[in-house]
Amino acid sequence: MKLSVITDEISLDLARALDVMREFDVHGAELRGIWDTNVSDLPMDKVREAKAVVDAKGFVVSAIASPFFKCALTDDEAGETGRTHLAKTRSLSDQIGLLKHCIELARIFDTRLIRVFAFWKRGPLTQEIEDRIVEAFMEPVKIAEQHGITLVLENEHACYIGTGVETARVIRRINSSHFQVVWDPGNAFFAGEENPFPVGYEAVRDYVAHVHVKDALRLPSGEKKFVVVGEGCLDYPAQLAALKADGYHGFISLETHCKTEGKTGEQNSRECLAALRRMLAELD
Repeated sequence: MKLSVITDEISLDLARALDVMREFDVHGAELRGIWDTNVSDLPMDKVREAKAVVDAKGFVVSAIASPFFKCALTDDEAGETGRTHLAKTRSLSDQIGLLKHCIELARIFDTRLIRVFAFWKRGPLTQEIEDRIVEAFMEPVKIAEQHGITLVLENEHACYIGTGVETARVIRRINSSHFQVVWDPGNAFFAGEENPFPVGYEAVRDYVAHVHVKDALRLPSGEKKFVVVGEGCLDYPAQLAALKADGYHGFISLETHCKTEGKTGEQNSRECLAALRRMLAELD
């Protein structure tokens, strides 16, 4: 398994983020927010500049963390229900253009993976909505197949497909090697999957092409909160051991997310990276 970080969790200054990552012997960079702009909205001169920084510092890009389908399921539904991480608001009709642009970014940054979502959640996931989600992905998956790109669906609690069980159902229905999973146990927990490992993972294990790591716990009030990796209730040692046993060779990508009072994103990310390094060392 290889270690990666969503760089803006450390800093929006790409060079600074990569320097911190190198201290922890991380060589994969997942790109989302760069210089106060979502990667999908960077002008091409800035894209080329970012590519030069990544290359000069000896990193590979693990994935383009795009906002594809982080939109309403229909164009007549306005507004957002989750974080866009600096991405411009786009309607459903804008999404295919966004995907084609992200494919171009993937070509420039030499990665095969583009992270995608399954629409802002406006209510319960019904069979009708799931059918519409599956239908909506048919054209994007065909485009990905044509370009040799793999779309990796992130289970996201602010979107309709949030748990491992839900994600696996959609992946099976579309049935393409170019449509796989970003497995995110933290998001699954927030989406109501009380035991992302082993329950959620057992559902998606055959489709995992990328992994996000963020830890969480439930407060006495019942509220859920993201915390430093290793300080929550998610069993990452067991999850990582299962990935290794299953022969997973992709990236484990830190998505810090926790906000500790008095600490910066860099400080929280350093704590998470140190914990992840310890967990991975214990697998050897």
